[in-house]
Amino acid sequence: MPPPVFIVGHWRTGTTHLFNILARHGFSYVSPLAAGMPWDSMGLTAALRPLLERMLPRDRMIDAIPVEPDSPQEDEIPLANMSAVSFYHGIYFPRRFAGNFDRGVFFESCTAREVGAWKETLAGFSRKTWLAGGRRRLLVKNPVHTARIPTIREIWPDAKFVHCVRDPFEVFRSMRNFYDTLFPALALQPHDPQAVERIVLDGYSRLMDRFIADRPDIPDGNFHEIRYERLTAQPMEEVAALYDALGLDGFEAAEPAFRRYLDGIGDYRRNRYDDPPEQRAKVAAAWRRYIEHWGYDVPGGEGGVG
Repeated sequence: MPPPVFIVGHWRTGTTHLFNILARHGFSYVSPLAAGMPWDSMGLTAALRPLLERMLPRDRMIDAIPVEPDSPQEDEIPLANMSAVSFYHGIYFPRRFAGNFDRGVFFESCTAREVGAWKETLAGFSRKTWLAGGRRRLLVKNPVHTARIPTIREIWPDAKFVHCVRDPFEVFRSMRNFYDTLFPALALQPHDPQAVERIVLDGYSRLMDRFIADRPDIPDGNFHEIRYERLTAQPMEEVAALYDALGLDGFEAAEPAFRRYLDGIGDYRRNRYDDPPEQRAKVAAAWRRYIEHWGYDVPGGEGGVG
């Protein structure tokens, strides 16, 4: 199995959009059925496929992106089903969200045995997905992996990483909707809606601090950064640059499939959110370091891409 390509970046930074483009040609990836039934993805799900496909949701809860039988899925969903260590456990049990976030994202308070078991689960499920995908290079998208790069590189030292960046003001708006949608739908306990703002502000800072610290250790040729604004404005140019930066073969063969997909989503409308000035000021104060690090506009935050 060749080293996978990992799409990382904070939630709501365009990781799904990039994933959906790249998965159109040349890669293995997690399917919706494999995400829901990871233990049986190469066995029982084949027999139950017609029934299971009729049970798929029309689209993702957090936005209007459709879910089809071949829609690529992030691997955090099956990892949450297969492991006691996952960010998603905090969504199900919000009274212990902080503890599950710390464990599931940063492995804090996890024992060496727990981390080792998680690595075995990731490696085993990834290999299964690669085999099911015809032994094509595995493409993985998971925002949580943004904090797990050193651990992933213990499994695959030559793994390749694509980091997605987006205007932090837009990320904050979208993340509020993310939690406001997921907690009511998935939480098995009452949750505090007032806590969402602090969860977003603290979670982003900690994830970005970890990524910035880990980034220098990734070898040249195994890392590429892509901006959401440029990806949406000129997707083919950005994807071509990605292939070149990571030394991936096959862009010319994949280009028609990429274009067909992009033509098919031309009418997609992204969610729009408005923030009061005091909210924008709070985000600017909390995330100034990251806004400036990636060259965005601190005062307005609207298209100030450097």
